[in-house]
Amino acid sequence: MKILFLGPTNQKISGTLREDGHQVVEKESPVDVQFLKEKQIDFAVSYGYRHIIKADVLHHLKDRIVNLHISYLPWNRGADPNLWSFLEDTPKGVTIHYVDEGIDTGDIISQKLVEFDVSKSTLRTTYEKLSNEIIALFQDVWPLIVNDQAMPKRQIEKGTFHKLSDKDRFKYLLLNGWDTPVEYLLGKALL
Repeated sequence: MKILFLGPTNQKISGTLREDGHQVVEKESPVDVQFLKEKQIDFAVSYGYRHIIKADVLHHLKDRIVNLHISYLPWNRGADPNLWSFLEDTPKGVTIHYVDEGIDTGDIISQKLVEFDVSKSTLRTTYEKLSNEIIALFQDVWPLIVNDQAMPKRQIEKGTFHKLSDKDRFKYLLLNGWDTPVEYLLGKALL
């Protein structure tokens, strides 16, 4: 199978796909149906991809695009999910879901809650832990996905959604950037 990996290069994910015998095409910029046809893409995996996947691409690869998201959906759809999980004190975790026309609204294939010791964690360390957790989850469930044995479930709760610009009003809290202790951010968006 020829698989398109959408997002910044990730050797662990691409390696998992290659070890499974698939050809991998990597792309970080926007894709269109012509590109999919030229490259003869059968399936797509998205992780950290910064572009909205257009409806015609979704239709062309119907039910054959999955996204790896470092939040416990339906919480923290969209941008900066790790940051918002602390600012709004919502469930923290990782989710693999099918891509639909919404943003992080597709049917959930698998997810995992992740615990943190907030007194010892920063945005950087929590992001690294979530990244490791999503890769491990992907490696576990990829065989089910590729063999059409996944049992997806609909997202039924409303959850939360954030745009990139939403964090602007909380930037003053990020005194140490990525090294800001998450304990300092906990629930600040709820005040």
